[in-house]
Amino acid sequence: MSSMDFRADQRQQQALSPKLQHAVRLLQLSSLDFAQEVSQALGRNPFLEVEDGDDAEPAPAEDADSRTDELFGDSDSADSDRELWQADTPARAPRLDGGTEASALDLMAAQESLANHLHAQLVAKALPARDRVLAQVIIESLDDDGYLRTALGDLRALAGLMPQADEREMALALQRVQALEPAGVGARDVAECLRLQLPSIECEDMRALAEAIIDEHLALLASRDVTALAKRLQRAPAEVEAVCDRIRHLDPHPGWRHGASDTQYVVPDVIARKVRGAWSVSLNPAVVPRIKLNKVYADLFQRCRREEKSAEPHGELADHLQQARWTVRNVEQRFSTILDVAQAIVRRQKHFFDFGPMAMKPLGLREIAEELGMHESTVSRVTNNKFIATPLGVFELKHFFSRAMATASGSVCSGTAIRGLIQDMIEAEAADAPLSDAEIARQLARQGLMVARRTVTKYRQLLRIEPVERRRRQAA
Repeated sequence: MSSMDFRADQRQQQALSPKLQHAVRLLQLSSLDFAQEVSQALGRNPFLEVEDGDDAEPAPAEDADSRTDELFGDSDSADSDRELWQADTPARAPRLDGGTEASALDLMAAQESLANHLHAQLVAKALPARDRVLAQVIIESLDDDGYLRTALGDLRALAGLMPQADEREMALALQRVQALEPAGVGARDVAECLRLQLPSIECEDMRALAEAIIDEHLALLASRDVTALAKRLQRAPAEVEAVCDRIRHLDPHPGWRHGASDTQYVVPDVIARKVRGAWSVSLNPAVVPRIKLNKVYADLFQRCRREEKSAEPHGELADHLQQARWTVRNVEQRFSTILDVAQAIVRRQKHFFDFGPMAMKPLGLREIAEELGMHESTVSRVTNNKFIATPLGVFELKHFFSRAMATASGSVCSGTAIRGLIQDMIEAEAADAPLSDAEIARQLARQGLMVARRTVTKYRQLLRIEPVERRRRQAA
């Protein structure tokens, strides 16, 4: 007869409390997102209030949406002129339905979002409920460019269908979305986006040639190497040039046609200044929410609880009071942590601030974490989407971290310093004899920096510098 054995198995497992999870989530938010979070807390929590005092001066911001497109070049900037209300506007201003005067913003036409535009087309199609839900989930997952950046397998659970959709159903739902207007929407990458727009090319031969270029020679298209393309495709250069020009008239960002893309701004969290020969770091007061606990309401609530000797009637208010205290504490802790990390970074990278990118030292998250007694994950959250304003420009805090690269002398240097050297080499190159990535790698080797050619290519692309063939053609 078999016997049953009972055994106690003890394991240690670290779990974050809801309070700590909330603090961690707030820490990794950008300043703009954090300010919005605090503003929402102010609106729903009676125990929070704004501190008295003059409003802080707004911090200088710079446009963070500096997109460049290797295939299509810089698009023409939108017309910046705006219609102004003239001095001779009739005294009787337009009015809304409620009787209130309409402002200029009220009279502007609301631009339809990409999702609404696609949903409206989907409604007009006779689809089973299950297929419609899957297509709607895909539409809601598209980014501002109109691309689907999420894997289809990850979208199954979001649909909430039972049984869960299989691969065939998801692929079919994606095809339905890709058949909607604007053409190219729902693509997973640039090549697929362009391929979806090929039916707009009426000439069958030109369409076939364009498909071959997109499928097999996208890199040559990006580098505008018509000679190499003509050789690979065994076509006349003039014919290939005409097809490439037609491809560049396709839209790599179909989602931009619908919905105004919000301009994103970078607001520095901390400011670095050199005072009496030493670098100092201070918080940017414009990004620190000026909130405090409303002492009058808090004391009144506590007095009522003591008099009634029961917290039951005030359970919701007690939660609000506790959350208000957490919010104030989280604000203090967040910016104290950001300041500590920024100060540690500036101390270790002071040569960068004095001499520029080529003086950047290798730095890892662990070094800052050990110095401040933090976990590496905390440093990672603090440096992501947090910015520092310096005399050299505005940088994300994670910009100052790079791995060590060995030199021939046995010392180390940072990848940022090598990028600075590459940029200086290209800026100093002869216009009629630009440097290839391989030649740059050889010149770096002569300086004792052993950098692979593919690494040079990656750094050049990060610097948004065109390849040697395109620079040579531009010089010619």
